Amino acid sequence: MPELPEVEVVRAGLEPAVRDRTVAAVQVLHPRPVRRHLGGPADFATTLVGRTFDVPRRRGKYLWLPFTDGDALLAHLGMSGQFRLDAADRPLLRNTRVVVSFTDGGPDLRFVDQRMFGGLSLSPGGAVLPPEISHIAPDPFEPQFDADAVGRRMRRRRTGLKRALLDQTLVAGIGNIYADEALWAARMHWARATDTLTAAQARTVLTAARDVMAEALAQGGTSFDALYVDVNGSSGYFARSLNAYGRADRPCPRCGTPIVREVFTNRSSFRCPRCQRRPRAPRW
Repeated sequence: MPELPEVEVVRAGLEPAVRDRTVAAVQVLHPRPVRRHLGGPADFATTLVGRTFDVPRRRGKYLWLPFTDGDALLAHLGMSGQFRLDAADRPLLRNTRVVVSFTDGGPDLRFVDQRMFGGLSLSPGGAVLPPEISHIAPDPFEPQFDADAVGRRMRRRRTGLKRALLDQTLVAGIGNIYADEALWAARMHWARATDTLTAAQARTVLTAARDVMAEALAQGGTSFDALYVDVNGSSGYFARSLNAYGRADRPCPRCGTPIVREVFTNRSSFRCPRCQRRPRAPRW
């Protein structure tokens, strides 16, 4: 699933492409991506017509496209959702689900989703922050993010460190890839009990998460296959710079010890067994 850097790459690509453009027509080619719109696909299409987009925004893994009237188009990319920009006369890509055309006759905005876990919905009054995601915590790139305050809340919880990093109500935007990379950079095991961290250690791992996501963002995000691309269909290159995630049996870039893959809930976790030693009493 796309994490903060991948979603930010999409947001940045959308900004010059949709800002100040007015919707002329909407085609919903499959109902599932607009399943959260209670009025149904036809009403979803009708209610967007005539609205003008403002600057796209993001919090963590969530993206929304505000309208100048104060409402917003809330988007979640799910496992395979993509926004693509194409001329109206270009053939539709396979798995195109929603097409938005504009009064200026410029490129269409197309929502493509192979697995259809993503979706679009109208958020009334959601231009600044959609109420549907108001429970999501600020992410490390937002001005109001306070690493020391987040660290204190993290240390008060009786849970494992990776679970805390993935908790979007604590800190938004971090998923499995960047949690593993941050833990490798901070030399911490994913099962380390958060209530055993010092304030400095909590800050270290949060800083590492921000740094690794900033580096990924500079490289266009992490793309493992054609499902993760920007609005022009280009892949990111950070996968080539990963130090732990997906590198099972390959040498740790820091010490040379083979990276190990371990089961974490229903997914995988990758770490260096020398740099990130298992705690005496791991908290799963």
